[in-house]
Amino acid sequence: MRKPLHDRAVQPRLLLSFCVATAATVMTTMTLLPGTAAAQKAANETAAKATTKSGSESSVDETYAAYQRGYFLSAFNRATEQAKGGDVKAMTLLGELYAKGQGVSRDDQKAAEWYKLAADRGDANAMYALGTFRLDGRAGARDRDAAMKLFAQAAKLGNASAAYNMGLANLEPQGDPKAAADYLKIGAQAGLPDAQYALSLMYKEGRGVDKNVKEAMRLLQSAAIADHPDAMVEFAIAQFNGADTPRNETAAITMLRRAAAMGSPIAQNRLAHVYRMGRGIKTDPVQAIRWHLAARAGGLGDPALDDFAARQTPEVRAEAEKAAAPWIEYYKNAPRSGDRR
Repeated sequence: MRKPLHDRAVQPRLLLSFCVATAATVMTTMTLLPGTAAAQKAANETAAKATTKSGSESSVDETYAAYQRGYFLSAFNRATEQAKGGDVKAMTLLGELYAKGQGVSRDDQKAAEWYKLAADRGDANAMYALGTFRLDGRAGARDRDAAMKLFAQAAKLGNASAAYNMGLANLEPQGDPKAAADYLKIGAQAGLPDAQYALSLMYKEGRGVDKNVKEAMRLLQSAAIADHPDAMVEFAIAQFNGADTPRNETAAITMLRRAAAMGSPIAQNRLAHVYRMGRGIKTDPVQAIRWHLAARAGGLGDPALDDFAARQTPEVRAEAEKAAAPWIEYYKNAPRSGDRR
């Protein structure tokens, strides 16, 4: 998963002078994707094609359909029988069920064994999932090199999440920016918001690709529409300012609200400034302070908003503090980057 947005080293700025991220900072704001969605992705793909298949393939589709509906024990029993007959997708699904403890007790060792059986037989989802096991040290010691090899193999077969991980790996100092862009294109073309966002930064800077602001904004907008929090914030700010995209303050504020409601301290901070300034929206000191307090609880302080809050009446501050209380409690209990892989 991506690291929480409150871990980003972004200094408080007025909305109009907000600086977007760069590809050089992507590795500090994103982490490699986990493998728990591997079988779910396969389930979505195969279930969508269920009506066009017959015989054993149709039987596998029914197994994935049971998995999607939450009938995990039924899916486990069906997949077990199909795996005995050599069905690779059933092997991958068994790995997923053991990895999550769905329909059966969680068992990382058995999950890894099933993933490996499927991966050795060419299943990209299994390669990706096994790669995450190697990366995280599940069912064995951590082995980044082995994980990267598995991700590379899965990416060549079109696995979007594996391609994204390879893209991020190549954005590291010792990596190859062009290779990073090529991998991220695979993920972006498959509709992966994380890949679209990362690739948009590369096009914006001309890193690993020819600089293309129009393509950067297209990708940024696609990721934002898919509710990628960082992309939502940056596209909303560009839209608010009319920077490389038509100005639309109303749409920008709507997107900031959505990002703020998703728990983005940066969006909450910018939304606080919008309410303070009254640009594109009615001035509202209570909402301005509410979102400022939420962002501050998420790790993004702002002296200008502190001063603004101090100048308001005790009644306004009390109402704002009451409205911000759920967010303050949320951030108090939310895991920080050090608590996540």
